[in-house]
Amino acid sequence: MSGEITASLGAIASQALTFTQLNQIQAQLIVFNSLHRQSYWASRLISSCTRLRAPPYYARLVFGSVAFPNVFVVNSMFRYFSQMDMANDALRLYKQRSRCGIMPDAFSFPVVIKSAGKFGVLFHALVEKLGYFGDPYSVESARKVFDQITRRMCSDWNVMISGYWKWGKKEEACNFFDIMPENKTDAVSWTVMITGFAKLKDLKSARWYFDQMQEKSVVTWNAMLSGYAQNGFTEETLRLFNDMMRLGVKPNETTWVIVISACSSRGDPSLAHSLVKLIDEQRVRLNCFLKTALLDMHAKCRDIVSARRIFNELGTQRNLVTWNAMISGYTRIGDLSLARQLFDTMPEKNVVSWNSMIAGFAHNGQPALAIEFFKEMIDSGDSKPDEVTMIGALSACGRMDDLELGDWIVNYIAKNQIKLSVSGFKSLIFMYVRCGNLRAATQVFDEIKERDVVSYITLISALAANEDGIESTDFLKEEETAKERDIVKD
Repeated sequence: MSGEITASLGAIASQALTFTQLNQIQAQLIVFNSLHRQSYWASRLISSCTRLRAPPYYARLVFGSVAFPNVFVVNSMFRYFSQMDMANDALRLYKQRSRCGIMPDAFSFPVVIKSAGKFGVLFHALVEKLGYFGDPYSVESARKVFDQITRRMCSDWNVMISGYWKWGKKEEACNFFDIMPENKTDAVSWTVMITGFAKLKDLKSARWYFDQMQEKSVVTWNAMLSGYAQNGFTEETLRLFNDMMRLGVKPNETTWVIVISACSSRGDPSLAHSLVKLIDEQRVRLNCFLKTALLDMHAKCRDIVSARRIFNELGTQRNLVTWNAMISGYTRIGDLSLARQLFDTMPEKNVVSWNSMIAGFAHNGQPALAIEFFKEMIDSGDSKPDEVTMIGALSACGRMDDLELGDWIVNYIAKNQIKLSVSGFKSLIFMYVRCGNLRAATQVFDEIKERDVVSYITLISALAANEDGIESTDFLKEEETAKERDIVKD
C-alpha cells in the first residue's frame, strides 16, 4: 500500500463526520490487506469512535480485530470507555490487559482511576509505585489526557495535582488546586496539598491548607502530623495530636506510629512513659508495626529493658527495623557485647545494621573495631556504604589520630562518589583537626556551602589550640556574621 493512500486514509479517518463514514473507512482498510488488524489503524479507528460516540459493539469489534493490541490501542479503548461513561468496562479492560502484561501508562491511568470511583486511591498508589510521575514528560502526558476528559471527576484533578508535586512543580500544583471546581475538591485534594508543602519544609503553608479544611479525616490529620514530625518539630507534633484527641478524632495505626516516632526523637523517658500510659488507656491494639515503633522509642530513651521485652514478644514478627532498633539501643548505652551478639545472629543485614555497629564502636572508645567493621562491610558486599557509614568511619579515624587511614577513607568517598552533606563535611573537619592537618580542615570548611555554628566552632577550637590566633580570630568574626545572618533569616 503506497504512502499516499495511507496518508489519505489517515486524514479521512480523522475527519469522518458520521458513523456511516467511519464504517466505509474500515471497509477500505479491510480491502487493503486487512489493515484494520494492525494496531496503528485500530487505534485510529477507536479514536474516531470516541469522537463520534460510536456504538459500543462497534468499538469492541474494532478492538477485538487486533490479535495482540499494543499499549496505544489499549489506551484508545480506555479513552473510549471514559467518554462513554463505561466505568465497569474500563476496569474490566484494565484487569484483562494486566494479566497479559500490558499495564496502563501515564495516558491511561487517569481514566482507570476515574473509572474506579472510590477505589481510585488504590490505582493512585499504583501510579506512585510504578513511578509514572517520575519525569516531567509523564506529567505533561497525563495533562494532555486530562484536557481530553470532558466530565472530570475529583480523582482526575487529584492525580494531576499529585503528579505536579511529585516532580516538584509547586506553582503548577497550586494553580491546578486553585482552578479546581469547589464541588470537586475532597479530603484527598487538601491532603495532597498539605503533603506537598510539608515535603518542601514549608510547614506554614501546609498548616494554612490544613486549617482551611472544613472536615478533616484521620488521613488529613496524619499528613499534618507527619509533616511536623519528619521536619523535626516534635512540640508541634504533640500539640496537634492533643488537639486531635480533644476534638474526638480517633487515631489510627499510622497516627500512633507518627506520634511514637516524634517522642523517640526527644529521647525523654517521662514523655515516653506518658505516651505508653495513654496507649493503654485508649486500649490500642498493638500490631508488629506499633510494637517496633515502641521498641525504638524505649531504646532511644535508654529504657533497654522495655525495648528488649518488646523485642522478645515480637518473636517471628521481627523485621530488619526491629533488629536495627535493638542493636542501636545497645550501642547507645555502651553495651557493645550484646549489640555484636544481635548483629551476628540477625537473619539479614542492611546498611543501617552496619552503620549502627560502626558508630557504636567509634563513639564508645573502640575506634579500631569501628574501622575493622567498616572494612568487613566493604568486603562482604552485602550493603553499600553511605554518608552515615563514612561519618562513623571518619569519626573513628579522628579518635585514632590516624591521618593515613583518614586519607584512605577520603579517597574511598571520592572513588565511590558518595555525596556528603554538611554533617559529612563536619566529620571530615573533625578528622583532619584531630589528625593535625589544619590546612586540609580549612579547605574542607571552605567547600561547605551552608555552614552552621558547629562547623565554625570545630575549626576555631582547632586553630586556637594550635596557637593560630590570627586565623581563629578571622573565623570568629565570620561566625558572628553568620549568626547575625541566621537571626535575620529566622
